[in-house]
Order: sequence, then structure tokens, then C-alpha cells
Amino acid sequence: MTADGSAASIWMRPQRSAVGRPAQWSRAGITKVALRVADADGLEAVSMRRVAAELGTGAASLYRYVETREDLLDLMTDAISAEYELAPPSSNWLADLIAFGEQARAIFRRHRWLAGLAMTRPVIGPNGIGLIEHFLTVLQRHPASTGAKMEAFAMLNGITAAFALQEQADPGLQARNLAYL
Repeated sequence: MTADGSAASIWMRPQRSAVGRPAQWSRAGITKVALRVADADGLEAVSMRRVAAELGTGAASLYRYVETREDLLDLMTDAISAEYELAPPSSNWLADLIAFGEQARAIFRRHRWLAGLAMTRPVIGPNGIGLIEHFLTVLQRHPASTGAKMEAFAMLNGITAAFALQEQADPGLQARNLAYL
């Protein structure tokens, strides 16, 4: 636990418990299975029991690698951040940010459960740090402060996630809204 009573970030803890049998799984392998479950059946289907069953083991064995479902969600969110293909910045920061947002939208479409999670549980892990560094590099010559650039990063992610959630809305509702407009 940290000084404020919260658990330390999963990335600040050992990969697995030091006690017990030799490692049979890895966090990356467990995360991959959890992602597969979420993509197939939604985020609600992701539980320690379900992921363990997919691995052919008991839920208790997963707790040697991941203490809580929230840790697993953090690992999943960060693993998705590795899907971005970060091109070197061009001389047009606005075009680069639009490309970044379009890529985020494609990722949210591929992982339909992610937009809601990103809106309610924003997490920064190692891959997320890479995204932030890329974003700040794109805006390196922009005169805004680092704080304002971080706010822009959060806003771009939030707006893109909100848009992805709207795209997932009931097509009948979308059609009614369009007809009314």
C-alpha cells in the first residue's frame, strides 16, 4: 500500500509472488487471455475465474501474478496502448494529432469494451507512457505549456472514447436521431 492507502501500481510490484511453485504463467500471457475474453464477450465477462478457466487453471493461481481484477484491467488497458503505430512527427502537429485520434478510434472499434473503460478508469502504464511521450514530441515546438499539452492529451483521448461510445449506440436510436435532425 502507498501512503494514501491505495495499492501501488501493478508495474511497481514484482511480476509474480515470490512464494509457491515456479512461475507457470506471465502477466503478459494472462493479459492476452483477458483481452481475448473481453473482445469476444465484453468486459463484464473478464473475471479472475474466467481467465483462469481459459488458461486451464484455478483462479487462486492467478493471484500470484495479479492481485485484483482492477490490476488485470490496468494491464489490459496498457497492453492495448502497444497497438498504436507511432510514426515520427511531421512538421504539421495538427495532422499528427488527427492521425493519432483516428488511430485511437480504430482501436476503440476493435476493442468495443475499451472506450467505456478508458472513460472511467484512465490508467498510465509503460505503453501509455510511450503514447504520452509521442504526443509531447509531436507538440514539442508548440508554445503551450506541458500542463496544457497533457490536458490536450486527456481531451483527445476522452473525446475519441466518447465518440466511439456514441458509434456503438443502438442503430435504431441513431436512425431516429438522424431522422429528427
